[in-house]
Amino acid sequence: MNNRVTPSFISDLEENEIFVFGSNLEGIHGGGAAETAYEKFGAVWGQGAGLQGSSYGIPTMHGGVDEIKPYVDKFIEFAKSNPKLTFLVTRVGCGIAGFHDKEIAPLFSEAVNISNIFLPESFWEIINKK
Repeated sequence: MNNRVTPSFISDLEENEIFVFGSNLEGIHGGGAAETAYEKFGAVWGQGAGLQGSSYGIPTMHGGVDEIKPYVDKFIEFAKSNPKLTFLVTRVGCGIAGFHDKEIAPLFSEAVNISNIFLPESFWEIINKK
């Protein structure tokens, strides 16, 4: 099993850790991981995507998987260009947005060899089956 697994529940972050959450384009962080990001990790109300304090938003509420993919790709590029940060990806899109892990996990396939990206165990299980 991969050792870069995001904890199931995150209540605190270490220095240089970033909480990666599913958001909406409007940046209304009213529930789920987005609310946690807003209340605990510096997510900015009104900012739906990108780095916000010790969090990083990936919009998942505006369409299907094809509309989410560019935001995941942008996140992966951001993580690659910031190797001193550790990114703890939550099950983005698999809560309030209503997607299943099997739909979202493959979007993170390019993160497999990026050592500072941690993924949920359920995502690893799906990616490793490919």
